Amino acid sequence: MPSFDTVCEANLVEVKNGVENTAKEIGTRFDFKGTSASIEIKDKEITLIGDADFQLTQIEDVLRNKLTKRNVDVRFLDMGDVQKMGGDKVKQVIKVRNGIESELAKKIQKLMKESKLKVQAAIQEDKVRITGAKRDDLQAAMALIRKDVTDVPLSFDNFRD
Repeated sequence: MPSFDTVCEANLVEVKNGVENTAKEIGTRFDFKGTSASIEIKDKEITLIGDADFQLTQIEDVLRNKLTKRNVDVRFLDMGDVQKMGGDKVKQVIKVRNGIESELAKKIQKLMKESKLKVQAAIQEDKVRITGAKRDDLQAAMALIRKDVTDVPLSFDNFRD
């Protein structure tokens, strides 16, 4: 029976490269000289450190540009709150989304049921597997998901005929 998986996975290698390029630019830019501006990545968390909120915004802007150049969708970034650190420094933690959250998975499952397409959606850990009798139904399901779910960068893989 034909099927495919709906997933939300960032290319973590490209994300890491984007963070490293951002760190290089921070080191060379004149407006960051002599400040505590920095960026680092651990696992799936990017930490921005700066002297003030506006500096974090500038670092975030550079990061978004670098990720866009590397074809990483910026919707993978889940922005955290700005936190005060010791002294006059502030930091912000950005999580890189990986996997479909349960609410979104339920929304996709409900969407498939209401669509009247002859497909079934099954939630499997952090992805949604959609199966159907015909390839055309699966392609219609992909188009429907792309149209209705725009806030998260979803991709489709493991297409079996």
